[in-house]
Formats: sequence, structure tokens, C-alpha cells
Amino acid sequence: MDKPIGRTRWAIAEGYIPGRSNGPEPQMTSHETACLLNASDRDAQVAITVYFSDRDPAGPYRVTVPARRTRHVRFNDLTDPEPIPRDTDYASVIESDVPIVVQHTRLDSRQAENALISTIAYTDRE
Repeated sequence: MDKPIGRTRWAIAEGYIPGRSNGPEPQMTSHETACLLNASDRDAQVAITVYFSDRDPAGPYRVTVPARRTRHVRFNDLTDPEPIPRDTDYASVIESDVPIVVQHTRLDSRQAENALISTIAYTDRE
């Protein structure tokens, strides 16, 4: 790609993984996802730091997004250095060594009438 698309720092100010789900797993498991798009010609080395209201941050969680690919990272699946707790408010900062685009999605399936939200993450001007 001639001109990079995206930014190297993103924030998702709202995070919450419900502690229960309704429906078949893993498709209908309540979850938070960061959708990462790397349209560059280099693999993106991504670090995710998770912030809480009542304790020190967790992370960084390390993820690689191959060049010219997308990767959907479920926060539920992040376990190293520690699992992200359920039923707990959090926020996250996502940093990459190459420009990427980040979208945030939540599936809340605690009841049969599911809720799905999605929004582009916040990025500052670099």
C-alpha cells in the first residue's frame, strides 16, 4: 500500500465482558472484540494494555497482525499475563508499531434477545 491507513495508538474507553451467556458456544458467548486491520506491507506487532477503576493495569497482551490481513481479538481469550475478569468495567489502549485500524465490538447474550454494539475506537492525532 502506498500510503499507510490507520494510526499507531488507539483507545477503547468502554469495556465489559458479561459473566454469562445464552446460546451455543463459542458463537454466542458474550464477548468483547478488537477488530484489527493491518493494510500495510509489514506485520504489525500490537500491545494491548487494559485499565481498571480499582487496580493497576494488566498487560501488555501481545498480538501479531500479519501484513495485509485482519485479526479479531476476543478480550475473553486474552490470558497472558492474566485473564481479563468478567463482570468488570475496563478500558484499553492498543499500540502498534505500524498504522492499523481498530474497531470495537461487544456481543451481550445474557438473554435470548441479544445485544450487539460496534464502534470505531478513538485515536489521537499523531
